[in-house]
Amino acid sequence: MIVKTYTDVAAEKVTMAGAENVTIRWLLGKDSPAPNFYLRLFEVQPGGHSPFHAHPSEHEIFILEGRGRINAKAARHDVEAGSFALVEPNEEHQFENTGDGVLKFLCLVPKD
Repeated sequence: MIVKTYTDVAAEKVTMAGAENVTIRWLLGKDSPAPNFYLRLFEVQPGGHSPFHAHPSEHEIFILEGRGRINAKAARHDVEAGSFALVEPNEEHQFENTGDGVLKFLCLVPKD
């Protein structure tokens, strides 16, 4: 069993092209014994956003703090603390902070 607080894990700058003012904390990632999923915490500063991108695997998202928007190819979805989302495999998406505070969300992805 692993039990920690999120601040025990260093925030790393997201360096993917198109990312602006976004950090990631690999709460349970490659260095953990988690057998099936990785758990990540993203923090997007006001005015920041992830790149518009897609992945072959699904993402489960839970918004912890702030206000933002999940942009998809055909729609935009406003989100706030308590919102959750499923980003389906290969669905193009972007996370954008539209508020005055930090947009903080958990993202669960399959290990592979």
